[in-house]
Amino acid sequence: MRLWPVLLVALMGLAPGCHRAQQVETKSSEQTKNDQPGLFTVPQDQLARLKTTQVRTTNWQVAVHTTGTVDWDADHTTQAITQVNGPITRILVDQGTPVKKDDPLLYVSSPDVANAIATYRKARNREGFNKRIVDRMKELLDRGAIAVKDYESSQADYNDAATDVQNSLQALRIFGVTAQEIDAAEKQGTTVNTELAVRSPITGVIVQRMVSPGMVIQAGQTVCFSISDVSAVWVQGHIFDRDLPAVKSGDPVDETNPSFNRNFRGAVSYIGTFVDPDTRTTPVRIVTQNPGGLLKKDMFVDAVVHTGARSHTLVVPVSAVLRDDKNEPIVYVQQEPGTYTQRSVTIGDQQDGLIAITGGLQEGETVVSDGSLFLQFANSIK
Repeated sequence: MRLWPVLLVALMGLAPGCHRAQQVETKSSEQTKNDQPGLFTVPQDQLARLKTTQVRTTNWQVAVHTTGTVDWDADHTTQAITQVNGPITRILVDQGTPVKKDDPLLYVSSPDVANAIATYRKARNREGFNKRIVDRMKELLDRGAIAVKDYESSQADYNDAATDVQNSLQALRIFGVTAQEIDAAEKQGTTVNTELAVRSPITGVIVQRMVSPGMVIQAGQTVCFSISDVSAVWVQGHIFDRDLPAVKSGDPVDETNPSFNRNFRGAVSYIGTFVDPDTRTTPVRIVTQNPGGLLKKDMFVDAVVHTGARSHTLVVPVSAVLRDDKNEPIVYVQQEPGTYTQRSVTIGDQQDGLIAITGGLQEGETVVSDGSLFLQFANSIK
C-alpha cells in the first residue's frame, strides 16, 4: 500500500510535464511532427523514469500449451474374467482396493472345478498303475520270461497315461488352480473343493467392479473387475494445427491441476492421424507419472509440451507489454529520444522474462521496457 503514494506522485509529476512539453513544442516549427496523432514527448527531466530496449530475435524452445483429460493407462489396464461357470460365493475386494498379481478377488462354486480335479486324479491313478506294470514287465524281460513286444506295449500304455495327466493338469492351470491346490488335489480320498478363486492378472488397483455376491457368472464371458496400474496414467490432449509441426513423440510435458500444489511429468507417446471435426485439433496421448495415484480418471489438467523445436523469435521484456482499454496488448515505441508512440502488437509465449512478438514490431526498433505504465497514464490524460 505504501507504493501507491509514490506511484501517484510520479504519475502526477509526469503527466503535467508531458502536457507542458507539448504546449511548448507547438510553438516550435521544428517539432510540429509531434502533434501527429499517437505521438507525444516526455520532457528531459522525466526521461530518467524510463528505460528502453531494442526488439531482438532469439532462439528458444517452443512450448505448446494444451489441456487434457486423465484416462487409465490402457497398456496396463485389464479385466478379470472367470474361466468357470457357477455362482459367486465370496467377494474379497471392492473398487479402489490395491491388489497384487495372482491375489484372489472372488470365489466361484463350480462343478467344472470338481470335474477337472476328478479327471486329474483319475489320470494320476492310471499313470501310477501303468508305471508299476512297466517296472514289473522290465524285470520279467530281464529274466527272459516275456517277449520284448509285451514290454513295449506296457511302456506305450504308461506314456498314454502320462499324457492324460499333463492334459488334465493343463485344464487346472487354465482354471487358475494354484500349485498348492494341485498338490492337495493329488491326495486321494480327500474332499474335492468346488470353490475356485478368480485372481488378479496384474498388480494395480480395482477401478471397476461389475459383480455382486450370488451372481451366476459364465466362463470366458462375465467380466468381474477392471484392474489398472495407476502409477502412470494417460492424458488425452489436443493440439491445434499451428502447433502440430513442433510436437514430436517423446517430447517432455509438464502438467498441473489446481487441486494439487505440484507438477506432474509426462511424455508424448502418440500423435493422432486425424483432426477432430468439432474442435479442429489433433489428439495426442501423454503418458504421465502419477505418484500416489493423485490423478483420477476424467480429471482435467493443463499441459505444457516442451518441444525440441527452436525458432528465430522477436522478443521484448514482459514488462514492455501493457493492455489498452480493450484489453489488447500494446507497447510504447521510441521514435526518437523523448518521443514515443503507442502501438498494438500480437504476442506469443513467455520464457525467462521475455515475451514473443508475432506482429506489430520489427527487429531493431526501440521500446520502453520500464516505465511504460507512466507513459500509458500520461497518454490517457493528454
